[in-house]
Amino acid sequence: MKRYLILFILLFVSACSDEEVSLTVNQQENENTKIVEAADDASPESELESRTEDVEENNEENVQEEAIEKEEKEDDVTLFPYEGEVEHIFFHPLMAYPELSFAGPQAQGYNDWFITVDEFNRTLEELYKRDFILVHLGDVYEKVDGKIQKKTLQLPEGKKPVVISVDDVNYYEYMRQEGNVYKLILDDEGRVATYSLNPKGEEVISYENEIIPILDTFVEENPDFSHEGAKGVLALTGYEGVLGYPTHNLDSKDYDKEKKKAIAVVERLKETGWTFASHSYSHMDMGKASLESVKRDTEQWKKEVEIITGPTPLYIYPFGSRVKHGGEQFQYLAEQGYEVIAAVGPTSYTEVVHNVYTGDRRRIDGMALIDQPHLLTDLLDPDYVLDRENRPEEYLK
Repeated sequence: MKRYLILFILLFVSACSDEEVSLTVNQQENENTKIVEAADDASPESELESRTEDVEENNEENVQEEAIEKEEKEDDVTLFPYEGEVEHIFFHPLMAYPELSFAGPQAQGYNDWFITVDEFNRTLEELYKRDFILVHLGDVYEKVDGKIQKKTLQLPEGKKPVVISVDDVNYYEYMRQEGNVYKLILDDEGRVATYSLNPKGEEVISYENEIIPILDTFVEENPDFSHEGAKGVLALTGYEGVLGYPTHNLDSKDYDKEKKKAIAVVERLKETGWTFASHSYSHMDMGKASLESVKRDTEQWKKEVEIITGPTPLYIYPFGSRVKHGGEQFQYLAEQGYEVIAAVGPTSYTEVVHNVYTGDRRRIDGMALIDQPHLLTDLLDPDYVLDRENRPEEYLK
C-alpha cells in the first residue's frame, strides 16, 4: 500500500510541474505568467484594482523584512574604494510581443531603439558574468557645502559599478498597439507585474516580459548583482500618463482612481530599489527648445508627474539631445533642483559642470547590437545577445 501511495504522489507532482496547467476553462497560469480571457463582469485588471489597499499594507511588512535581510547580507561583505568610471547604460521598454512590433508602422524604430525580452535577459547574464554590480545613480555623487562632487563608491572587491536607466516607461498608445506591455501593476503580494493584451487579445499578467519585473527576479536570485538594493532609474514623460495610467487626463472622472493606482506602484518601486527621473513632460528636443518652452514643460511635469513620483534630482534628456552646459536652459534645470543631467554618448562620460553632475549614457538597443557592436564589447558579447530568432532577417543585414 505504501508503495502505491508513493507512486501516486510522484505522478501527481510530475503532472503539476508541466509548463502550463489548465485551472479553469478561461484561465491558464504558470509560475510567472497568467493568461485570462476577460469575463463580462470582471477582468484580472479590475480584480487587482480592488485589492490596492491590502497590497499597500503588505508592502509595509515586505519592506521591513527586506531591510533586515539586506543588512544581514551586507554585514558579511568587505568593501573597497572604487576609483574608476561608473558605467551608465539605458534601454527602452522591451518588445514583449515582437511579432506585433515588427508588423506595425513603427517596425524600423522598434528595430533601432528597442530590444527583445531574450536580449535583455542575455544582457543581464553578460553584465553579471563580467562582475558588474548595480548602483544607485544618487550614490555616485554627493553635495558638500552646497557643492556637487563625485563620490567614491565602496564596493565588493572586483566589482564594477553600472547604472541602468529605462526611458519612456509610460507605455504610450502606440506602444500598446505595437508590442509593448500596457502598464505596471501590483499583484496580491505587492510584487510588480505587467498587464497587457497578447496578439490573440487575451489579457496577460506577467513577470517575464518587461525590464522591471525581470530585473527584480534576477536580483532576487543573484543578490550580489545589486549594491545596497539598487535596481535602476525609470525616466518618465507625462503627456500620456505614467506607467500606463492616464494621469494626464486631469478632468476625467477616473483621475483620482488612476492616480492612486499609479502612486501605489511608484511607492512599491521605490521600496524595491527603483528611482525616477524627469524625461521632460512632452519628450521635447531640448537642443532646439527655447527657455520659455523648457520652463512650461518643466512646470507641467511637476504638476502632473512629480505629484505621483515625488521630487527627483535626476533629469534625462529626451532623444539624448542636450543643451549647452551653463546656458540659460541648463541653469534653469539646475535651479529647479536637478543635480544630475544625463544625455547619450558612445562611452559613459561624467563631469561636474556648473554644480551639476553631467554624463552620457550608453544605449543598449538594436542599432547598437547590429550596427555598432564594437562599442559594447567591454559590457557584453553583442553576437550572443542579439536575438536572431525574433528579429526579422531583413533587419539583421
